[in-house]
Amino acid sequence: MNLSIHFTLEEFTRSVNHPSIDNSPSTEALDNLYETAAGFERIRSVLNKPINLSSGYRSPKLNSAVHGSRYSQHCKGEAGDYTAPQFGTPLQVCRAIVANAEFIDFDQLIFEGTWVHTSFSENPRREVLTAHFDSGRVTYTKGLP
Repeated sequence: MNLSIHFTLEEFTRSVNHPSIDNSPSTEALDNLYETAAGFERIRSVLNKPINLSSGYRSPKLNSAVHGSRYSQHCKGEAGDYTAPQFGTPLQVCRAIVANAEFIDFDQLIFEGTWVHTSFSENPRREVLTAHFDSGRVTYTKGLP
């Protein structure tokens, strides 16, 4: 099922590491996924390259299995983690998104080192963060390196 011209529901709900967990979105999450896919279309338009989505929607059970935050926008169908190797590094992707923030209108953009996290919401904050990983703990600083 297509959520947009370049993104499918399967892409936004697949779980490579936990394929046995039911990751079917609720009606509300599915509605949000259409909006999130539209946001990812804007990112793809700016990058002019394909996006490799690694994590989109997460059911509560899947989110728990991957040790995600219980407040994660992934659980609402509002976020995705991805790379765009044909465009450049995750940091280069983040910089392109920041440069086009008004057009993309994201809620959160997080440089996660080896991937990018972007979320969308009704009231976008355009918050830009960098994740720091230390001994299994994640902290965030504002901005990009």
